[in-house]
Amino acid sequence: MSKSKEIKTNAMRILESMKIPFTQYTYECDEFVDALKIADQLGLPYEKVYKTLVTRGARDYFVFVIPIDRELDLKAAARSVGEKSVEMIHVKDINAVTGYIRGGCTAIGMKKQYVTRIDVSAGSLPAIIVSGGRIGSQIELAPKDLLAAARAEYADVIRHDK
Repeated sequence: MSKSKEIKTNAMRILESMKIPFTQYTYECDEFVDALKIADQLGLPYEKVYKTLVTRGARDYFVFVIPIDRELDLKAAARSVGEKSVEMIHVKDINAVTGYIRGGCTAIGMKKQYVTRIDVSAGSLPAIIVSGGRIGSQIELAPKDLLAAARAEYADVIRHDK
């Protein structure tokens, strides 16, 4: 990777300003590719790579960070944020709500600070990998650092009936 091609995202600038160490992984990609394919392309173990999902409840939007090979349990997610129910937002609304685009959405540095929950499974890992804030970029950092940067809390929000 050449230094001249390195593009810092808002998420990376926030991490640097908070003095949070992270490792950036880049990959060639011009459009949305599902996270499993990205993990395969970069040779990353699925259990270490997390995706960021945005939902809407009665009061506001809510952000959930879960392992890429798991599904969000909408009932557990709603309970974790004190809502009766939440639903996934439409893909076309991701940019307007978060400031990011599909495939480049991260819990750090959205347009607005939303209530964010990171699945409890992340807490047992030394590091996790999430989107770096644009397509073609992933960042690896300690789960506790993601908690701090995203002002998040842990919650059990994945489906367990798989």
